[in-house]
Amino acid sequence: MNTSYLDTDSLGFYGEFGGAYVPELLRPNVEELDAAFNSYCFTEAFETEYANLLRDFVGRPTPLYYAGRLSDKYAAHIYLKREDLCHTGAHKVNNTVGQILLAKHMGKTDIIAETGAGQHGVATATVCALMGLNCIVYMGEKDIERQAPNVQRMKMLGAEVRPATSGSKTLKDATNEAIRHWINHPDSYYLIGSVVGPAPYPKIVAYFQSVISKEIEKQLFEKTGKSAPDKVVACVGGGSNAAGAFYQFYDNPDVELIAVEAAGHGIDSGKSAATSVLGTPGVLHGSLTLLMQDADGQVTEPHSISAGLDYPGIGPLHAHTIATGRAKAIPITDDEALQSALELSQLEGIIPALESAHALSALAKIELKKNDVIVVNLSGRGDKDMNTYMEKFPNL
Repeated sequence: MNTSYLDTDSLGFYGEFGGAYVPELLRPNVEELDAAFNSYCFTEAFETEYANLLRDFVGRPTPLYYAGRLSDKYAAHIYLKREDLCHTGAHKVNNTVGQILLAKHMGKTDIIAETGAGQHGVATATVCALMGLNCIVYMGEKDIERQAPNVQRMKMLGAEVRPATSGSKTLKDATNEAIRHWINHPDSYYLIGSVVGPAPYPKIVAYFQSVISKEIEKQLFEKTGKSAPDKVVACVGGGSNAAGAFYQFYDNPDVELIAVEAAGHGIDSGKSAATSVLGTPGVLHGSLTLLMQDADGQVTEPHSISAGLDYPGIGPLHAHTIATGRAKAIPITDDEALQSALELSQLEGIIPALESAHALSALAKIELKKNDVIVVNLSGRGDKDMNTYMEKFPNL
């Protein structure tokens, strides 16, 4: 019996969700990865090198910023965890640094990855350049168009960006292509960017992102005298930033965990990515999770204005915590997220990524008390989304 929400069973399941649904060809890969993670990533040598890179290369710790004007508007004490200030502009690099150290330890020289908003692709290309490793990033053709600045950054860093041209041409299809590549090149290292995929990836990515909530605990205590907030709010596509922000608080029932999903044009519009509302159990990209699918088990195409949330499933850890009631899911539409992005820009002087803007929109939908301490994980910066903002706010 699991004693923590973070525990998996021997097959990699969080409750009823998780597992490793991979072809026999890849079975040795995931077993090798699990063994390497458990034997290497808790050694003093790894922890020292990882901590040094997070400090000197990534720029950690990121600030825990008291958003005074936002707090006044919502009548609560609101803090922003500034993952947008990480090198490369988002939280993704925390995981990338950890996994590439692991890949080097395993003797891997060819790295493959998938990306939606481009932030994981940029982070992977960046650390591959730092370490002198080959890098191929799969990205949906639609996302290549709407996240052009990040595509150019990846290419400048030396990565090859390969378009996924099937299906909705977004993150789901990029992940399909990355998995196909991995099957055909099992000697490569598949660097997954979110808490999705076959076990042990969800566990590994959540662990490397746990630095977010470890810093929140320490910084919040320094600022308020209490190490746990009343609520933690984070957006969820696959859910890597949310897993990192929630990590230290999963087993503290006094902390409310709020996972914000992309409702797109609305839950009932047929153009949505609100998996916890619309999803049912199914297998996608190597794990059993909540998945948007039709009666025949075919994946339903998701929609979100945010490329990083445009995914038809969620990580199995999130599926477990939402299904059991430990975390609460809130759907946010494209329009609501856009207005929250504008609000934060003009109240606090911070232009957020569209993904983070979804998390901010939840402030208007949750019950807040005057003395509540709320932490919103600001997972990324909005530079990559300026074309979308200019299109939606032409009269500014």
